Amino acid sequence: MSKKLISIIIPSYNEENNIADLYKELKRTIFSLSYNFEIIFVDDGSNDGTFKELKKIRSKDKNIQILQLSRNFGKEIAMTAGINLCKGDACIILDCDLQHPPGLIPKFIKKWEKGAEIIIGVREKGSGEELIKKIGSIIFYKIINQVSNIKIIPYETDFRLMDRIVINEFNRFSEKNRMTRALVDWLGFKKDFIYFKANHRAQGKASYGLLKLVRLAFSSLVSLSLFPLRLAGYLGMFITFFSGIFGLFVFVEKYVLNDPWSLNFSGTAILAIIILFLVGIILICLGLITLYIANIHEEILNRPLYIIRKNQEETKGRRVVGK
Repeated sequence: MSKKLISIIIPSYNEENNIADLYKELKRTIFSLSYNFEIIFVDDGSNDGTFKELKKIRSKDKNIQILQLSRNFGKEIAMTAGINLCKGDACIILDCDLQHPPGLIPKFIKKWEKGAEIIIGVREKGSGEELIKKIGSIIFYKIINQVSNIKIIPYETDFRLMDRIVINEFNRFSEKNRMTRALVDWLGFKKDFIYFKANHRAQGKASYGLLKLVRLAFSSLVSLSLFPLRLAGYLGMFITFFSGIFGLFVFVEKYVLNDPWSLNFSGTAILAIIILFLVGIILICLGLITLYIANIHEEILNRPLYIIRKNQEETKGRRVVGK
């Protein structure tokens, strides 16, 4: 019986100083494992010597594949490219900077052998991050888990193993702005977790800076939740409700009861309440429009309506023949 193939996908951007060390760690880890491996480095448009270092390794190890993108498309797209092209029965994604310990790969594989279809690496709380990124992560996960129908585990990472069935379903996604880990979570399937302490970055400076993380957070919020789109409608209902009640109170107090409490509402105050009420109506109308935009948004994403883990008829080897 031939050994199963596991694909290791490594997005790389300006990582020339880390390539050799990562490769040594990988070879040391996978050497004794009873699987075949393909290692796919995705050079995400690096402008240093990353590609040159990868070619050096490739000349010595034919199991290394190099996918060089024409420019820097970003880590999410680089990971997607690797997942699209991998041939393994499972794939493992890890960063090139050695913050994701290659020594944990056997643990991922053991959980996969026991039946888990997605194994997610989760950082121990607060490990390997700057303070501002820690705070940002806490805020992001709090918000996204409140407004989205996908529950994302705080501190989960892209360091994960995915079974071939998950890879095939992931490859059906067509959206451009994506958060890979969230899309994988959306798929469902049997999950397990490995908690680890993130290493400090081996060498060089992280290419995924704060600004890119903020952009990713906003694009993820938009793609995973329609709450921002509906916010104008909710705000309009709130403004209309309270300005309507206040306007009714002013009308009754001033014109029906002839100002018994001597509040002396001026014409300008009454005009401001009317304007506020009309603003609320406009926002409610925008909210109604967003319902249609939301339908368009969901159709354009073109996500699968459902995911089939296993077709029982197919498993039994039965065939259905049309008349």
